[in-house]
Amino acid sequence: MTSVLGTNWSGNYAYGATRIEAPASVDAVRALLSGATAVRALGTRHSFNPIADSADLVISTELLRFAPVLSTEDRTVTVGAGIRYGDLATDLQAAGWALPNLASLPHISVGGAIATGTHGSGNAVPSLAASVAGLEIVLASGDVLELRRGDPDFDGAVVSLGALGIVTRVTLDIVPTFDIEQSVFEGLPFAAVEENLDAITGAAYSVSMFTTWRNPDVLDQVWLKRRAGVDVAAPSELFGAVAAPADRHPLPGISAINCTPQMGVAGAWLDRLPHFRLDFTPSNGEELQSEFLVPRAHAIDALRAVRALADQIAPLLQVCEIRTFAADTLWLSGAYETDAVGLHFTWLKEQAQVEALLPTLEAALAPFSARPHWGKVFTPDPQSLERVYPRLGDFRALAARLDPSRVFVNEFLERTALPR
Repeated sequence: MTSVLGTNWSGNYAYGATRIEAPASVDAVRALLSGATAVRALGTRHSFNPIADSADLVISTELLRFAPVLSTEDRTVTVGAGIRYGDLATDLQAAGWALPNLASLPHISVGGAIATGTHGSGNAVPSLAASVAGLEIVLASGDVLELRRGDPDFDGAVVSLGALGIVTRVTLDIVPTFDIEQSVFEGLPFAAVEENLDAITGAAYSVSMFTTWRNPDVLDQVWLKRRAGVDVAAPSELFGAVAAPADRHPLPGISAINCTPQMGVAGAWLDRLPHFRLDFTPSNGEELQSEFLVPRAHAIDALRAVRALADQIAPLLQVCEIRTFAADTLWLSGAYETDAVGLHFTWLKEQAQVEALLPTLEAALAPFSARPHWGKVFTPDPQSLERVYPRLGDFRALAARLDPSRVFVNEFLERTALPR
């Protein structure tokens, strides 16, 4: 049968599922699971691999957008798993509240982002999944499982890869709203990164470095996102990098019209923490993405390893982003029990060439315990994943207990986290 889903966001993967449903209630999800044998949840299609595909039924979470329920006493908000971060942020801002951080794209769904361990940036700020305080999951049996932070299975169930059930509601930590001032610096010497990584990534609440690796001696841009009235003012120069004279796009020569405002002009957190505006197309067109998360202690050596491959990487690369995020306790998180550095690669849409290069890149990063991002393009290898995700065995046991019939295990998971 022909898939009724079409492709993912970037167009590099065509779904093979034969049925798609978009339930608007928990009871409707339970009804769909009755008798089902192969099911996956689908968010905003921003994964670059088959993680959300199914041999039969895909349940879209797009209508699971229940009105946010604020608890100012607990400092939490409970939302439907299908809501996009940008839409949730708008609701929170109107009520005087905020999320601690956002990813570079506000267009992704809450459920999809946390299931794959997606993150923003900031030395002291953990991943988006670490802000989860509670989950509501519909299991294959139709039972509704509610978990709260501190429950025995909680740390295994947040970054779940969609392997435990359909997440219908998520409770997130919130903080009082705040403003961000965003500034961009250009031409950061690689030698300065080697000598001053901690100072550079600690120069603001959220810091991102971008480079094409075409000149391996220089990183092209550094984006500083400072809390207005809290963090120190932007420096006049940053370890040899100079302030950009106008707003910038991470990709050289691309208009910054789709990017969030810069030049140190203060604005609400939701309008500065993402790199791209919610109401604009967030990409330079078709692309592939890979990301590898390395422990902070190995960051410089990992960067040197990537730099040594610059002549092979640059011809296939649109841009590489380097970000930090804080440790957490979530079993399948890229920052499980370690502060981490994300090495993110936005590739040209050249699937065969990128897949041919990845084993070389992954081998270069293997000595530094690099963990692949679950929603990106990487080489499936259960044994390698076991080495870098130390709680993967515990996760397999949890999945076997909650989904003994493997209803939510697709071919991708069989080749990665949940082999038979």
